[in-house]
Amino acid sequence: MERKEFHVLASIYEVEGIISKYIELKPLGTETIPLSEALGRIVSRDIYAGIDHPPFDRSMVDGYAVRSIDVAGADDLHPVKLSIIGKVEPGEKPGIEVKPGTAVEIATGAMIPRGADSVVMVEYTKKQDEREILVYRATIPGENISIAGSDISMGDLVIPCGTMLSEKEIGLLAGLGYDRVEVYRKPRIAVFSTGNEVVEPGNELIEGKVYNVNGYLVTSMLRSIGADPVYLGLLRDDYDEIYNRIKDALEKYDIVITSGGTSAGLGDLVYRVFDNLGKPGVIIHGLKIKPGKPTVFAVVNGKLLIGLPGFPLSCYMVSNNIVKPLISRITGYRLPETGRIKARIPYQLRKPLGKAWFVPVALVETGKGYTAYPVSMKSGSISPLAFADGYMILPENRDLVFMDEEVIVELFKDKTRIPKLNIIGSNDYALYRIIEAIGLTNDARIISVGSTGGWRAVERGEADIAPTHLLDPETGEYNKPYIEKYGLTGKAVLFRGYERRIGIVVAPGNPKNIRSIRDFLRKDVVIVNRTRGSGIRVYLDQQLKSIAWEENMKFEELVKRINGYFYEVKTHTAVAAAVKHGRADAGVAAEIAARLYNLEFIPLTWEKYDFLVPRDRLSKKHVSLFIKSLRDNGIRNLINSIPGYRALNDSGHPY
Repeated sequence: MERKEFHVLASIYEVEGIISKYIELKPLGTETIPLSEALGRIVSRDIYAGIDHPPFDRSMVDGYAVRSIDVAGADDLHPVKLSIIGKVEPGEKPGIEVKPGTAVEIATGAMIPRGADSVVMVEYTKKQDEREILVYRATIPGENISIAGSDISMGDLVIPCGTMLSEKEIGLLAGLGYDRVEVYRKPRIAVFSTGNEVVEPGNELIEGKVYNVNGYLVTSMLRSIGADPVYLGLLRDDYDEIYNRIKDALEKYDIVITSGGTSAGLGDLVYRVFDNLGKPGVIIHGLKIKPGKPTVFAVVNGKLLIGLPGFPLSCYMVSNNIVKPLISRITGYRLPETGRIKARIPYQLRKPLGKAWFVPVALVETGKGYTAYPVSMKSGSISPLAFADGYMILPENRDLVFMDEEVIVELFKDKTRIPKLNIIGSNDYALYRIIEAIGLTNDARIISVGSTGGWRAVERGEADIAPTHLLDPETGEYNKPYIEKYGLTGKAVLFRGYERRIGIVVAPGNPKNIRSIRDFLRKDVVIVNRTRGSGIRVYLDQQLKSIAWEENMKFEELVKRINGYFYEVKTHTAVAAAVKHGRADAGVAAEIAARLYNLEFIPLTWEKYDFLVPRDRLSKKHVSLFIKSLRDNGIRNLINSIPGYRALNDSGHPY
């Protein structure tokens, strides 16, 4: 039989381009399957949270739901006496309200009753009788409460397209109420090993023979990236056998992969079979690498055939560096990275002695290495299942870890991909949609720490982009005055983003007839507030200070008259959730939050939602792409299509 040689070797960087001339390297379709069958499958679209998690404010401990103001100053020598007015068990909606001087007994996981802003643990109370308790410890607003949306906010991107579902993501989806998931169809791949010298493991190894390594190596690799490989056994060095079995496999499978017999010698038959099975046949024979030179790629009747080298090391190198990325394009799998990373923590962490803490973290790359942002340390959270890159272990004999202290991060997966774009600051519904529209869902990480937290992340060199909507009380201007206040003049640039409308969120029909922020002072109104440092909190406090001035009273005295002022939640949708569930009558939030929860919305103002960028990140590819996208008509139309949002003439421009 005549020998056929290919004298032009291909660069490994050319392989994908050459193959793409003959077939499309893309997934073969999608299917929707039950969540119970989703392990190892690859998500075919970005998945967003359809609910807040937790879906309601719930107690983290057994104890008593109280108003923190009622137990202020309580200690062992000065206990506070409260009246017990009821009890709430998990799974029931409370029909009682915590009023001054009262408490409601509550179990772990139960819904927080209206009027309460904290839970005192049962260990710090003493029951006098069925009607009274003594409280021996003060609480702060939010203590021992898991706030609705504090873990995951409705509308957040929780699982990007191309993610392989493990038990963590499946648990996350179940926690968000999903029972089915859309995934890519698995390509069926036939795998063969060739050579008369090869025997299967478990058989006797006689002289001149070697065990079959490649069949198991290749099959396992393919399964790890979401394919459906079937190992069909050994092929003897016989042209007719190889030809007939591969021809039969092409009729039943989407792809065929072999190992061995790929060189150009008279005894190497695979490349000849590939070339004779149909047109165009062999398109690459030989690569500019060592080990791995004798590699063959062919296309027959629109199907891909790959011939890997027979030596195990060569086979592995080509499989890992070329075949895996190639087949991942067809399975839709987003290949991760791996590592064990040293990182620094951005703020001080305190824990009790005697217990080791496993803290899930999101890793942010800076000019000085990595920063490990704790994702969540609450036992009821599900967000670490999707957002954490790994975890740091805080040992039993440590009760304090200092800001900027170096820790070791153990990664969750063998290969964890660290995002290229770190967006740290204010949470926003439209921001996720923009990231998706410009193709950065797999490269961007959004860490929601509030506008103030974003400015501090820029100060520390951690944020590539910091979304912000801080209103300066002195000038009435959004964001720009803070450049000087944070000492970032010449060090960072503000880019105009877009506007979003904020207002008062109330129940359908507005049963309390709330019309303005001044109504928050009414005794029959309970509000829900945003956390300190958030743009909404800054805006509300400024409005309340104006009212306090008009009433000739101190701001601190005014807010004590507002029921719920110290009831703080992390996100806009958490405000809407509190109103939806009757925990509050009103709260200030973005319009989109009211729309998502089908609540009424009373407009107050349009706020500027801008983006702060350190000057040394302006040349970063992903940063540049994001900023330029804000000037794109398609993105502007996307922004304008979301209720309560509007693009501006100078969107995407520095100011």
